[in-house]
Amino acid sequence: MSVRRRLFLALPVIAVLPSPALARPADGLVRIEGRRFVTPDGKPLLLKGINLGNWMMPEGYMFKFERAKAPRQIEGAMERLVGSQGAARFWKTFRDTYITEDDLRFIAAVGFNMVRIPLHYRHFVTAGSPPRFEGEGYALLDRVLGWARTHGLRVVLDLHAAPGGQTGINHDDGPGYPLMFYVPAHRQLTIALWRHIAARYRDDPTILGYDLLNEPIAPYHDVAYLNGKLEPFYREATAAIRSVDPHRIIFLAGGQWSSSFDMFGPPFAPNLAYTFHSFWASTRRDSIQRHLDFSYRHNVPLFLGETGELTDAWNEQFRTLQERHGIGWSFWTYKNLDTPSTVVSIPRPADWDAVVAIADRPPSRWGEPLPLPQARIDAALAQYLEGIRFANGTIRWSYIASLGLKPGL
Repeated sequence: MSVRRRLFLALPVIAVLPSPALARPADGLVRIEGRRFVTPDGKPLLLKGINLGNWMMPEGYMFKFERAKAPRQIEGAMERLVGSQGAARFWKTFRDTYITEDDLRFIAAVGFNMVRIPLHYRHFVTAGSPPRFEGEGYALLDRVLGWARTHGLRVVLDLHAAPGGQTGINHDDGPGYPLMFYVPAHRQLTIALWRHIAARYRDDPTILGYDLLNEPIAPYHDVAYLNGKLEPFYREATAAIRSVDPHRIIFLAGGQWSSSFDMFGPPFAPNLAYTFHSFWASTRRDSIQRHLDFSYRHNVPLFLGETGELTDAWNEQFRTLQERHGIGWSFWTYKNLDTPSTVVSIPRPADWDAVVAIADRPPSRWGEPLPLPQARIDAALAQYLEGIRFANGTIRWSYIASLGLKPGL
């Protein structure tokens, strides 16, 4: 029996909650007019955002790990470091501390007008058969939306890890292949989750829009087949969202890790924006010309959802290139460990090299003794959790200035 056929067997039944009655459109929503985002009072809005990466979607490189890259691998490493109960305490403190109101207040104060929040579906869907829409993610998201509202920021919700995986690489926490496009149960759950989120937040104008899939379809996985699946998925997910939240902007990411719109036709619904990601590219127009061609051909807005992680000089040149052509942006990422290429740099704890070495052990070495006493490992993790507090981070003012924002308060 082929691998693909086995994937379609024994699919779980998805528990979809009853449809709420459709409310009137929420006041104050940003909308799309031609190639522009427009505020409720009719003014053009250039998006200037930052990604809250690593918070609800951990990535190994942001811990300096090389082998433990995907969230499940990072979580496994943490259990090897401090045991299951210690790991549970670590993640509770991590999610309560990594992003707080102090962070949102600062983001607004320096001049950003939005944040993009990467989400892992597991924080919003319980495991089991059938799965249900429950989890700690809702309370965390409600809290940060409240802070964003208080400080005048808008929010884009980004499904960074969809059921089964949509990218074919570690940062979707999947198996290394974009099974969301192959397995009907994964696809159905992804669409049902978006409908549930849209129903929950349909009256909240703080949410600018929904970014349906982060960086779908690796450039080396069955591209001819998968590219043809992307827009049909977007059509189905958009219809589900619009059945409960009819006027919200929906962001459609291109294929090949958000680098290509070649698989898309004209917009199939109103209030669609098209998002691409670009790191370390040329700062000349040729690097975005294909995206501009698509935007002008179909009279739709573009949004650069992720970029950065190079130098301040490159940041400034690439940002101004986007702005010259009316493209809003959201740099990656707000907070990271011991790096100049971020807004807030987390101080590197003592003995962190030992933490990295343990986390990156291959499975054949997981049972080996720790290279340091447990007390020092515990201390390193405690230092990390203290370091992620906004008050303890190092603000990279030159990075902020490179984005054309306030270089000081």
